[in-house]
Amino acid sequence: MRALSHLPVLLALLTSVDIAAQTGPPDQQVALDSLYAIWQEESQPDSIRADAYVNYITRGFLSNDPDSAFSLAEQLIAFVQEKKYIKGKAQAYSIQGTSSYLRGDYSQALEYGERCLQLSKKIGYKEGISNSLNNIGATYRSQSNYSQALDYYQQSLMIAKGVGDNGRMSAALNNIGDIYFFQGSNSEALDYYRHSLALLEGTEAKNEIARTLLCIGDIGVFQGSYPEALNSYERSLKIYEEIKNEAGIASILNGIGNLYKAQGNYAQALDYCLRSVKRYEGITDKAEIVYPLFTVGDIYNIQGMPKRAVIQCKRVFDLSNETGDIFIQKAACFCLYEAHKAMGNSNKALSYHEQMLVLQDSMNAGETAKKLQQMEFQKVMLADSLHQQKERMNVELVHQREVSKKNKVRNFLVGSGLVFVALAIGFFNRWRYVKKSRDIISKEKDRSENLLLNILPAEIAEELKEKGEAAARDFERASILFTDFKGFTQASEKLSATDLVAEINTCFKAFDAIVGKHNIEKIKTIGDAYMCAGGLPVPNVDSVKNTVYAGLEMQAFMIARKKERDAQGLPAFEMRVGIHTGPVVAGIVGVKKFQYDIWGDTVNTASRMESSGEVGQVNISEATYALVKDEPDLSFTPRGKVQAKGKGELEMYFVQRG
Repeated sequence: MRALSHLPVLLALLTSVDIAAQTGPPDQQVALDSLYAIWQEESQPDSIRADAYVNYITRGFLSNDPDSAFSLAEQLIAFVQEKKYIKGKAQAYSIQGTSSYLRGDYSQALEYGERCLQLSKKIGYKEGISNSLNNIGATYRSQSNYSQALDYYQQSLMIAKGVGDNGRMSAALNNIGDIYFFQGSNSEALDYYRHSLALLEGTEAKNEIARTLLCIGDIGVFQGSYPEALNSYERSLKIYEEIKNEAGIASILNGIGNLYKAQGNYAQALDYCLRSVKRYEGITDKAEIVYPLFTVGDIYNIQGMPKRAVIQCKRVFDLSNETGDIFIQKAACFCLYEAHKAMGNSNKALSYHEQMLVLQDSMNAGETAKKLQQMEFQKVMLADSLHQQKERMNVELVHQREVSKKNKVRNFLVGSGLVFVALAIGFFNRWRYVKKSRDIISKEKDRSENLLLNILPAEIAEELKEKGEAAARDFERASILFTDFKGFTQASEKLSATDLVAEINTCFKAFDAIVGKHNIEKIKTIGDAYMCAGGLPVPNVDSVKNTVYAGLEMQAFMIARKKERDAQGLPAFEMRVGIHTGPVVAGIVGVKKFQYDIWGDTVNTASRMESSGEVGQVNISEATYALVKDEPDLSFTPRGKVQAKGKGELEMYFVQRG
């Protein structure tokens, strides 16, 4: 289990100061007093005063008292508004967004994050842009909306690359690694963590170095690389002990305990997990204590000591019940079920087994409804509003009838005339409102449908709507295409953040149009890389050649684009394209946000075709070549056997038109 949160990263990104590295309370209080004095000193420049107050709020209040931080940021906004210091206003919004995030108000956190992002873009405040993208990504991640989170983290990474900010690059790389880790893509996660560590090595960002080593250790345990994992854990532990980060120490001890448990060394595992529990008990935030406690209980069950297991797992059950963590609560139920069954307590064992099933149902129930909730919410609200208006109209009609009866004798003709006029106007207005509401509902339904189709292939979306789920499928033959820009970092150094994102967007929009033309499914973008596949979700006999044609058109677009920008004296990207054909598994991943993805060795080989290719060329594997070699519009240049990372020597071909 990953025990550390992103709080230190979020806070550190708000200012140029490494908040997580601050030492003891006396020194911190002196620093806070000094910052507050600068803020109060009217002879200081406005920007200096505002920056000091940003640091004062962030260090003194944001993590421990987010409500006060939010209020103090309001004062800062009033000050910078009057002084027209836009950067300060963006920083204040960033504080308020983080405050909202820490209080669990994710809707407000996104609102203030977007405000900070827009202001930062307006003045070209690149650090603010990067921070906002990271913080918005963290908010989406807390909602398990991994697709949206990944998108914002990748944008942040591109901005950080463009300005050469290694600190923010490492933060974004770690964030992206976390997303892949949560989704079970351990190899991809490890690549991002290692890249981040390479940037951090030799710097003073000790907290982030330790955290990254912890992540690498976690991956090692999952992959069974125990010596490498232990080495990473021990390096991380040494740093956490040096900077006196108790939460970090507790987390590392738990990680090492799980490592020994995975190796069957239960004595060592118990020792480290119990030390982790003791560390967690000594700090204010004890939410993570359930993880080492559960491991201890599980080991006691394995060792045939069910009474001890009951003590530990009952504590896990009670704590997770308080926090609402259904996943760990279900695990605790299983532990208690196993323990009571071993002791012969059939009734208690059955009780916990039933609770476990209830919790599982709770985790599964309404999952599809949750995934579609945001798209359907406005439609439901409009439908409710329409129903209420109809009810009000009926009440009004009844009332008018009663009035008509009471006044029938007196002023019959005049009263009746007025009633009929009122009814006519009312009916006309209600009819017009109902028609307008129905039009709005229809548009919202269309918008929801289009949004779903923008996320998933049409066939998968239809299956999801009909059955409430979409099963993963095996495809015997799919052609996977990867692209990657060469010299991305060098080109990005010559472009502003806005121009960099705009140029990538221009290229990817063109790619989207090309894959749509050839009936190919776009899978995802990863930073400056683009991935698509032919032959799924509906197999097509022409999918292989269509994928090759798409790759050739993408290269043609990039070559023409470079000529155009060279003529304007603007930096441009060059690109490699690789294609491989073979079997894959495809399906939906994600908890609260859909993502259609593919897995299998075919994907890895296609990636190697891209990395082993050359700029301006479309590099295809022997398997793809065998399926398109007889196409009259294509010609091929054999490359022989080429060394590919992790694959050995592979036959490759360059393909051209004509």
